[in-house]
Amino acid sequence: MKLIKNQTIVVTGGAGFIGSAVIRYLIGHTQCRVINIDKLTYAGNLENLATISDCERYNFEQVDICDRDAIANIFHKYQPDWVMHLAAESHVDRSIDGPADFIETNIIGTYNLLEQARTYWSMLPDTKKEHFRFHHISTDEVYGDLPHPDTDLNATSVLFTEKTAYAPSSPYSATKASSDHLVKAWYRTYGLPIIMTNCSNNYGPYQFPEKLIPLVILNAIEAKPLPIYGKGDQIRDWLHVEDHARALVKVISEGEIGQTYNIGGHNEKQNLEVVNTICQILDELLPIDERHTETNIKSYQELIHYVVDRPGHDRRYAIDATKIKNTLGWLPEETFESGIRRTIKWYLENLEWCKRIQDGEYQRERFGVSA
Repeated sequence: MKLIKNQTIVVTGGAGFIGSAVIRYLIGHTQCRVINIDKLTYAGNLENLATISDCERYNFEQVDICDRDAIANIFHKYQPDWVMHLAAESHVDRSIDGPADFIETNIIGTYNLLEQARTYWSMLPDTKKEHFRFHHISTDEVYGDLPHPDTDLNATSVLFTEKTAYAPSSPYSATKASSDHLVKAWYRTYGLPIIMTNCSNNYGPYQFPEKLIPLVILNAIEAKPLPIYGKGDQIRDWLHVEDHARALVKVISEGEIGQTYNIGGHNEKQNLEVVNTICQILDELLPIDERHTETNIKSYQELIHYVVDRPGHDRRYAIDATKIKNTLGWLPEETFESGIRRTIKWYLENLEWCKRIQDGEYQRERFGVSA
């Protein structure tokens, strides 16, 4: 990776799961200055950055990306070289219950950020202007879903590429698709130097427990039901968040302006397989029959509970990450087997963190059933 030395980088949504991983990587592996701007919604947590918060190269600003004047002041105050835009409402089930917040943050917020970036970039001296980058981080969910092996014997040969047509299914993915189109339009119409990435499902430390993997880990260790949507045969490509952070930094430092790069983990797994793997590792690390004698069960797998599927649930996502491999030399370092074990151990060692972030409004209840 090219040496990142003196750049000032604004990271939006830097207190979130992926954003905080990016910031920890930037502070730990480069000499850049990082400006974290985050609204601090339920999913934003400054504890995610406790290990680097005292670094003199790190600054935090509690700012909503929809606040035009506040964003303008950020650009004026810090004079960034690069912007890494991760701020977003991201939970599909929540978008089903309340799409308005997703439209506001993901579409209007991105528009506002693009406009403030364009104004700032247009006034830069030529020597700095040519090095400016606006990196928009998005999701594979904008592509809709892929053929499933249950119905197509050749399904596994079909993957999302950077040229796959958009076909979002949920309010969440529709708003992310909208923001992607805005970013591309600001490049084509105004010449704003953008780079885009679309990633597969992330997992790892510091993930808010409404997502599948931390939800299952935390429910299991409390001997609570492990909810599986439908038959649990939905397929996802799993990407460890630290691999994703490495990829994002590589893209913004070495990627080509105007290009999109898909980032995948090379780990297609059915949801039920993921849950069974978590249960098997927990059976080894923290046997349930030694902790919850009142349950009279021998394995966490006995806690699996099938529930009504999510409305419009996509059956399969899978990323073709050939482009980023061939052009930038990036490959994930974690296999799913190594990454999931590391992740489970992290949650077992950080139960107080888990307890603190759930003391507010979220108690692991299900969203997205009102439809």
